Amino acid sequence: MIVITAPTGNIGRHLLSRLLESAPAAGEELRVVVRDPARLPDAARGRVEVIAGSHADAEVVDRAFEGADAVFWLVPPIPAPTPRDAYSGFSGPAVRALTAHGVGHVVGVSALGRGTPLADRAGLVTATHALDDLIADSGAAYRALANPSFFENLLEESDSIREKGVFSDTADADRKAPLVAAADIAAVAAGLLLDRSWTGTDSVPVLGPQDLSPNDLARIMTEQLGRPVRYERQPLDELHTALVGHGLTESFVRGIVDMKRAKDQGLDAGVARTPDTASPTGFEQWCARTLRPAVFS
Repeated sequence: MIVITAPTGNIGRHLLSRLLESAPAAGEELRVVVRDPARLPDAARGRVEVIAGSHADAEVVDRAFEGADAVFWLVPPIPAPTPRDAYSGFSGPAVRALTAHGVGHVVGVSALGRGTPLADRAGLVTATHALDDLIADSGAAYRALANPSFFENLLEESDSIREKGVFSDTADADRKAPLVAAADIAAVAAGLLLDRSWTGTDSVPVLGPQDLSPNDLARIMTEQLGRPVRYERQPLDELHTALVGHGLTESFVRGIVDMKRAKDQGLDAGVARTPDTASPTGFEQWCARTLRPAVFS
């Protein structure tokens, strides 16, 4: 039995699709934890066991993990009072349930940067690494998918790209860094969940096929969308003010700002791209398949 949390999100929907194709042949049953079962794809209906509710809820994860052999764990991007609350606090009931039910294997969504000089002052990333340690202490074999930023973050900029030809972030315009498609993360997760010959605790980097700067992204988007797109750098203090204005706590905002600062200082640059760490989806392909429909919808 494989349990999938957040099965309708950016990564989870790709993972569910892959496992629906391959799990039956491997003799695996699937169970999903989802707040709104109506959002599950038609292909999943009648083929997965559904546990309705939040995977932050102790009763929900206790039911979900009973009899489970493996769990895909993803913390949703929900603001909380502090970064620790957002990750370890959210996941506390699940970690206790993993131990109580003797779940053998867990694959979690994490972040790059562990072991670098920036790791202990990277805000939300630091909190993510603390959660990795908490899951590893549950007794399950654990693989943390160490990811850079996602291509999908640009979907939040689709209105601005459509209306103004502009996208923004806080990184230096020429700072090259790895970027990855959510579907590629899901592919790695599916492989680990289906072939559970691994033991112990480790991280698995998923780096995309090449490093790209914001200026590179602007150039590729211009080519793929057939209209000019440019990058505007947002100062960190301006980001801070905007997030506080949206009602986030000072602690959580500081976690976001510290993460952005660390990434701009090279947090994601500590892992070499090899055939094992590279993933296949290029930004050009992702733009054509995902961003273009979003911009022109």
